[in-house]
Amino acid sequence: MARITRKELKSDKFALEVEHTVNFFEEHQKEIIRYGAIALAIAVLIVGYSIYSRHQRAEREAALYVAIQAQEAPVGAAAPGALSFPTQQAKDQQTTKLFTDLKNKYSGSDEADISQYYLGSILADEGKLAEAEKSYLQASQSGDAKYASLAKLALAQIYFADGRADQGEKMLRDLMDHPTIFVSKDQATITLARYLAQKKPAEARKLLQPLMSKPGPVGQTAISISGGIPQ
Repeated sequence: MARITRKELKSDKFALEVEHTVNFFEEHQKEIIRYGAIALAIAVLIVGYSIYSRHQRAEREAALYVAIQAQEAPVGAAAPGALSFPTQQAKDQQTTKLFTDLKNKYSGSDEADISQYYLGSILADEGKLAEAEKSYLQASQSGDAKYASLAKLALAQIYFADGRADQGEKMLRDLMDHPTIFVSKDQATITLARYLAQKKPAEARKLLQPLMSKPGPVGQTAISISGGIPQ
């Protein structure tokens, strides 16, 4: 039997692999075409969803901008062409509608979470603390810690105002332990010290002491509050 060289062996192996590949394609041609079509369809869906997602985000951001613009608009006379409202009641009605519509239409989005926070703020400004508390509580359960922290800060203030100092203190200490870019540890600490100043002066001074040496507004605020704490 003739000896097969290494080169011939490589060639035969390559030919065999090619043959197996061709045979496999012939035997499974329908499946390959079908799964290839599925892969193509998935790719098209991904691209389509990406475009749709960007469009939806742009819509949400535009709606939030309009709502916040209304929230920031003055009551009474304003510069020509600028948005304004004849009364505070008219402003509250319009902004409540804008934020509510946005929250309902884009439920689960960041913009919906922000809207929930603003709705709580409107209710608090109207003196409807029980309803504001519910709105803030919903916002505090947001999946995004940044927006949730704002709601928790507002909730703590409602708790203190409503005589639930223990709940307010617990909420603020949690914010001190879990600061965000919207509610810093210093901010939560100063807020807690301000509420503890009258009933727990020693604890308030203890909280403020490390902040008094900090430069800028944090140190100045800490010194100011500390100076008003009864001995």
